[in-house]
Amino acid sequence: MAIESAAIEVVPAAPAPAKVWSTKKNFGDTIYKWVLTIAAFSVLLIIAGTIYELTMGSRQSISYFGLKFFTSSDWNPTKQIFGALPFILGTLYSSVWALVIAIPIGLFTAIFLSEISPRWIERPVSFMVELLAAIPSVVYGLWGLFVLQPWMVKYIEGPFSQGPLAKLPIFGDTPNGYDMLSASVILAIMVLPYITAVSRDILKAIPRTVREASYALGATRWETIKGVVLPYGRAGIIGAVMLGFGRALGETMAVTMVIGNAPVFKTDLFSSGYTLASVIANELAEASGLYRSALIEIGLSLFIITLIVNAGAKLLIFYTAQDLNARGGKA
Repeated sequence: MAIESAAIEVVPAAPAPAKVWSTKKNFGDTIYKWVLTIAAFSVLLIIAGTIYELTMGSRQSISYFGLKFFTSSDWNPTKQIFGALPFILGTLYSSVWALVIAIPIGLFTAIFLSEISPRWIERPVSFMVELLAAIPSVVYGLWGLFVLQPWMVKYIEGPFSQGPLAKLPIFGDTPNGYDMLSASVILAIMVLPYITAVSRDILKAIPRTVREASYALGATRWETIKGVVLPYGRAGIIGAVMLGFGRALGETMAVTMVIGNAPVFKTDLFSSGYTLASVIANELAEASGLYRSALIEIGLSLFIITLIVNAGAKLLIFYTAQDLNARGGKA
């Protein structure tokens, strides 16, 4: 026992490391935290400031027309009568038709680029798709005037107006190329890169093990894409579509140059129309008084519609992701 006691040595505890530059680090973290906080709240302030300015600029129209402004179809600046219903419906109608055209093309292109195409094709095609988003709106408008409009009349609208489909309610008026259909087509081209690029990135981000597991169970490539890849990335694809929808709602110059600019709304795709953005672009320069206030209220309406669409997109993506998680998937 004495020998064992003698062999035990007491080792003094090592001194605790000194906190070097702790004050400086804490001060830097605090500054960083406040910078991020201010940046986040500045976004909310910008949105609130925009709503406030639009509301103050349109208060004359709001107090004069009230809710009738959104339910009336009369737009007569000479008589100081203003109703925004045709423009709201025209905006939604042209944007929905744009999505009807763009979603299949964009989604199929994204599937091809992420699942099928070899790398030497994927890179240049992806670059060209993304390049479409960088083309200015007025360039699309000029292209629509000089290329799309004559082509639509000759090859699409003319044959349709003389064929059996002319009896459908969406094909009625005599086509001239300056109508809802031309506006929808040019909008579809403009939102196509957003839907395609985001959907492609979503599909490429899906783990390779998901596909390999499907192949291991005997699924073909098409069955894997249809039954595994697309459901797995559904929430992101919905987000891409809603991003394109929001882009279509606010498009101005290209639509203004091809839609015909008539203050009426018809479901006929061959009829001229107006959107919220195009009526502001066309008439704000010559407006004053109640007329100007009504146009600013149209801008406020477009802003509110955009907020509602984005909020709806967020909720849709959230519940889609929740559904996938509940079934064992991952959005």
